[in-house]
Amino acid sequence: MRKEQKKQAEEFLTVLAEAHTEIKKHLQKKALSGARELLQQCQQGAIRLGSLIESIEGEECITVHYLEEYCETVYQIYEEITQNQSAESGSIYKRLHRKQLRVANSVKNDIPLHREIVFLPYKASMWDSLESIWRAADEDPDCDAYVIPIPYYDRNPDGTFREMHYEGDQYPQDVPVTRYEAYDFEKRRPDMIFIHNPYDDCNYVTSVPPFFYSRNLKQYTDCLVYIPYFILGEIEPDNEQAVKGMEHFCTAPGVIHADKVVVQSEKMRQIYVDVLTRSAGKDTRKYWEEKILGIGSPKTDKVLNTKAEELDIPEEWKKILEKPDGNRKKVILYNTSVSALLHHDKRMLDKMQSVLQTFYESREDIALLWRPHPLIKATIESMRPQLWAEYEKIVENYREQCWGIYDDSAELDRALVISDAYYGDPSSLVELCKSVGIPVMIQNVEADTES
Repeated sequence: MRKEQKKQAEEFLTVLAEAHTEIKKHLQKKALSGARELLQQCQQGAIRLGSLIESIEGEECITVHYLEEYCETVYQIYEEITQNQSAESGSIYKRLHRKQLRVANSVKNDIPLHREIVFLPYKASMWDSLESIWRAADEDPDCDAYVIPIPYYDRNPDGTFREMHYEGDQYPQDVPVTRYEAYDFEKRRPDMIFIHNPYDDCNYVTSVPPFFYSRNLKQYTDCLVYIPYFILGEIEPDNEQAVKGMEHFCTAPGVIHADKVVVQSEKMRQIYVDVLTRSAGKDTRKYWEEKILGIGSPKTDKVLNTKAEELDIPEEWKKILEKPDGNRKKVILYNTSVSALLHHDKRMLDKMQSVLQTFYESREDIALLWRPHPLIKATIESMRPQLWAEYEKIVENYREQCWGIYDDSAELDRALVISDAYYGDPSSLVELCKSVGIPVMIQNVEADTES
């Protein structure tokens, strides 16, 4: 039984106990018609409760049996009052109270609490930030876990919504997906909702529908949990300059509205607490300390639990990954980020072309796996539209030549597991690589673009 349903059952049984007291008063005053009317109402309410419990827990539930006994007692008392005008009020009250108390104890102790948890990813490639938690919930027999991918919109330069995307068909085959239109949040009121998009209407590149903003979701659950889809570089809490550079992550709407926030480490938790306390006032520190949890990122769990032999490697990839003699090439994961492109503009495109040329010349021994940030296309179109044609041409040429792998799939863990090293922009992917032992080298845009 769900928490809200159990609460309603307990509240009804409290009302039932109060009705018994009123029945006793009516009998003491010889107001028999009033007593009979209350008895009818008690029986009707008990029947409705029994039907609800039976529909959820099954007809074998002992609580249903106790409610049937209660209804039989109510019927007997009703008949006694009708036939005996001088029915003893104290004895009747005790009989009703005994049966009601037995039902109340059974609701409390015999009916297990069943939780309903909803996971709301929007980018399939970011599902790894929630997956290990979903798997634990899915294996719990006392929990119903729903994965409900939500759509998102690209934004025009003026902030208006443009194209809508829905990636519900890109999740692992063993992850059952529920369509977002098919789940009634107001009616079902899940016990917990997990999100990994904290920005609400503050993202200039994309936006989920306003219904799924954290400030709105909060009203439909007792516990809204935010887990970042990224891993940040670890910094010391007393490094003021470094902390200032990440304050916007700490104060995003999802952090503010969530009931719990899970971050990657205890140091990161301390930074979140310090930043939020400075923002909201020193008397709020205890609140943030209880709300922010530094228990680690599920993204690391996903990579560490992925076995290379279980991966589904496309045939066209295998041709690139293997040498003619069957030996495996070294695989370099090349990551290009949104922030680097926004910062360097055209120079970043020149750098990308230079990098691709370098790896092309080494293609006999090294396989390049280019994995751009999943929002890079939407970012260019929204914030640097003048660069889009050239960027698209670079991607098209690379894909057509088929000497390297272009990976824009949702399976980040696959790319990490088959890669021997990372090369590319500073990003949350760098920290993920470090956490699982993949060597990292950061590209320098200036190195190939100086005239």
